[in-house]
Amino acid sequence: MLPCLHTSLERGELPIIMKTVDREDVSLRGAFPLGTCINLTIRCKRRLGIRAVVLRFQRDGGECRDIPFSFADTCCDEDKYRLSLSLTEELCGGQDGLFYYEVLFLRGFDTLFTHTENNVDFTLGNEAGRRFRLLVYRKDYSVPSWFSGGVMYHVFVDRFFCGNGKVGSREDAELNEDWYGGIQQYAPYPGAPVKNNEFFGGNLWGVAEKLDYLASLGVTTVYLSPIFKAYSNHKYDTGDYMQVDEMFGGEAALDHLIAEADKRGMRLILDGVFNHTGDDSRYFNRYGKYDSVGAYQSWDSPYHDWFCFEQFPDSYSSWWGIEILPKLNPSCRACREFLAGKDGVAETYIKKGIGGWRLDVADELSDEFLDLLRKTVKGASDNEGIIIGEVWENAADKSAYGKRRRYFRGEQLDSVMNYPSRNAILSFVRDRDAQAFYNGVTEIYASYPKSVCDSLMNLLGTHDTERILSILGGNAIEGLDNRSLSAFRMSEEARKQGVALLKIASVLQYTLYGVPSLYYGDEAGVEGGHDPFCRLPYPWGREEKELLSHYQKLGEIRRTYGVFRDGTFRFVKVDCGFVAYERCSEDQRILVAANRSPSAVSLTLDGQGIELLQAREVEGEVLIAPDTACIFAMKTRRKKGAGYAGETV
Repeated sequence: MLPCLHTSLERGELPIIMKTVDREDVSLRGAFPLGTCINLTIRCKRRLGIRAVVLRFQRDGGECRDIPFSFADTCCDEDKYRLSLSLTEELCGGQDGLFYYEVLFLRGFDTLFTHTENNVDFTLGNEAGRRFRLLVYRKDYSVPSWFSGGVMYHVFVDRFFCGNGKVGSREDAELNEDWYGGIQQYAPYPGAPVKNNEFFGGNLWGVAEKLDYLASLGVTTVYLSPIFKAYSNHKYDTGDYMQVDEMFGGEAALDHLIAEADKRGMRLILDGVFNHTGDDSRYFNRYGKYDSVGAYQSWDSPYHDWFCFEQFPDSYSSWWGIEILPKLNPSCRACREFLAGKDGVAETYIKKGIGGWRLDVADELSDEFLDLLRKTVKGASDNEGIIIGEVWENAADKSAYGKRRRYFRGEQLDSVMNYPSRNAILSFVRDRDAQAFYNGVTEIYASYPKSVCDSLMNLLGTHDTERILSILGGNAIEGLDNRSLSAFRMSEEARKQGVALLKIASVLQYTLYGVPSLYYGDEAGVEGGHDPFCRLPYPWGREEKELLSHYQKLGEIRRTYGVFRDGTFRFVKVDCGFVAYERCSEDQRILVAANRSPSAVSLTLDGQGIELLQAREVEGEVLIAPDTACIFAMKTRRKKGAGYAGETV
């Protein structure tokens, strides 16, 4: 552990808290299966005057329970206390759940309380502060192993590639035939109504034609934006869940893509938009375009209870008040069964051959829905189907709409979109804040089950964010209106800065625990502001070659080194503008170092190795230049107690 937070005590005076399970050091972990026995050992300097140590333990929403540590021994002016914490019937009531705890250090004249910022490191205060989080999950909770260790590629179908294959057409669709001419349709201001019926012609046939290109990036999982029949180009306004949009090539194109991906050892993940539909849908049918009797059309519609009407038919619940996106009713059993139950939407496509689902706005899906979805998907896939939720915060103790969520306790999600790590990477790469990076990355690793950490969807950009190149290239797009954004292009200097910083950010994205998710075109230097300008077509033939080569190298590294699948993670150095961490398995050790300080940083290696990005052998002292990142594959195992030393030069 690196106790980096400020404290009124000197760093060496802070007590040390160590957790072990079956003699393995798990001090960096904060999630364990039910039935685990965690052995806590505390070492504290005698000059602190500690007379007793107590663990204050509480189930989320329950009563606090004080459990005393036992005094163990004294050695070298240091007292040692121990406590065995059995996550069993007596302590947890035999049930998984979320718990909180803090350690109280009792002295003759006062009591000191632990305060943590990242669920690992702590300071001491005279009053209770932020407590440690402990997630206890079911023993049978598992995450599909095929996903971790690979690379995910996020395709926005209409903007990726126009493939050769039969596609349908619509009279109400506006086709933009200028692939490189920019987006012409946008709202006058963010949030204003816009038709979203400008199409560039990308389709599923095109995705299949570019699978070899994706393979060159090391891609193992292709995540598709929504593909179901819908009015808009983004398809988040589902019209018919059981029909692949004809403009994308329909069922034939999807079947072809699944088959071609399977030949290359790739799997597809679909975007499950199960919180709302479009008002122009088979289920709501506001405009009467479908041959069904929609909920908007008749009180007697079979879909009436799928939606929530305040005043029939024109006043109804919609997603974020957007009336073209009527919200589905999670308490309606028929709706829930259609989407997540036996022979429903989720199972149908799993049986067709997709690898899993990414769930749009998972926070707005009910526990009943997620429980049913997991049971169905796992049952239809021999436990191989993966379920990834869109959650923007720490999902271990996330509350949404006044209710604590139980995503990672064994009955719902396998993974989430890792926005906290994105925020941490941006803090370091853009703002030079190494401490924010350390805290953000440490907290997530110390909050989720290890198998979840190995399978997190590590992203830098999505269809919901500004392009990462534009973010790192400066603040020129901040405050621009949509008309200005539609014509804005980065300067040569800004692009040069953005590319340099994106190389650092992508090294972190690809080497942290989890699976890197590459948003289409980021590897090619696509720029752009917020939606819809982050959805420009892929620039085939006009890629940023230097950046593309860098991403191909990162994909090759992940493909070569199995340590990225499930290796342990720990920081070895955090300083002003500099971070270094390692990934370790039984036979591999990778050291990653990134420098955003204005000076070179010296790092002393404890063995021989190879710097993978430049393919050069290294040993002993190495210099990490400013604004660079390095990946070292060490040839020798780290000896117990050995580490790395570094200083600014």
